[in-house]
Amino acid sequence: MGKKVQYHWELEVYQMSVEAAMQIFEISKGFPKEEVYSLTDQIRRSSRSVSSAIAESWRRRKYEKAFVNKLNESESEAAETQVWLEYAVKCEYISRDVGKDLHKAYDNIIGKLVTMGNNPEPWLLKPKLMTEQVHG
Repeated sequence: MGKKVQYHWELEVYQMSVEAAMQIFEISKGFPKEEVYSLTDQIRRSSRSVSSAIAESWRRRKYEKAFVNKLNESESEAAETQVWLEYAVKCEYISRDVGKDLHKAYDNIIGKLVTMGNNPEPWLLKPKLMTEQVHG
């Protein structure tokens, strides 16, 4: 895990997800106007939901099941974003290369989320012992 992470924005996976969502935002500005309420809205929403679910999961580290559940939600949003990327490529709104690069970025994000979810223990908040609370 390296250095102790205190805030969700320090997580590499969070930073990766924000960066990917911003790339999608910039690219989606060029989508046709008729896609504003469908593909454009959906891909922006799902890509942004990845990082917001990571932030929510981070605040639920006291409860392993809640933490892992939110990580799974983030993973699902990342996979949904990959589907919308596929449509954007097939509709020729983005190039195959751009779609492939972003799809790979989301594969990496999903991989990190799966790793965290399969081994949540290092990330969980441990309850303080009574003596630590009194003296500490």
